[in-house]
Amino acid sequence: MEPFVTENNISEKASEWLEIISPYNQHEMELNIDAAALLLIDCQKYFLDKNTGGFCIGGVAALPNMKKLLDAFRAAGRPAIFSRHVHHPDGIDAGILGWWWGDMIVEGTKGAEIADELSPNPDEYIIRKHRYSAFYNTDLETVLRCYGIEDIVIAGVMTNLCCETTARDAFIRDYRVFFPADANGAATEEMQLASLTNISWGVAYVCKTDELIEAMGG
Repeated sequence: MEPFVTENNISEKASEWLEIISPYNQHEMELNIDAAALLLIDCQKYFLDKNTGGFCIGGVAALPNMKKLLDAFRAAGRPAIFSRHVHHPDGIDAGILGWWWGDMIVEGTKGAEIADELSPNPDEYIIRKHRYSAFYNTDLETVLRCYGIEDIVIAGVMTNLCCETTARDAFIRDYRVFFPADANGAATEEMQLASLTNISWGVAYVCKTDELIEAMGG
């Protein structure tokens, strides 16, 4: 079966998705780079390595755009914050997720590592989380407040789970949320489009990577 999206056609696909959701994507915003941070959600080998149980084809297609955003934020001297979804080997922190999915990302394994293409610099902050949202029982909000962040760009995997849940939690904390359609990946196009529709209607401005980079002067 052909993948629904690839690195080569993701820009075209994102344009199609944006056209479909345009009746809902009505809150266009311009990124204020001086008050912005990039949040890279769960860009881990568990999702981006085809030999793992959590392989996400949409994440692989979006990976080059995640890297473009990371490079742009670094060049602008703005913070890039990473999240890693990990669990204790004994599953003592898995809760209902352990029952729901069965297969957990275990701390210390190869799957728990961030993709080599997005390897964090020593001074970049990494959030360890155990639930979909990067805000839930983490110090993410404290870090954002200390940085003086008002605008958050969310990229990563999976669009319809951890990325969308984090976007919702950011919005209810009064952050302006930017959600590049071509830098977030889901397992299927149905999931991708459904999530982009919901996000654009209620919590974020859905756009493309190049639009954000252009706003940064890139």
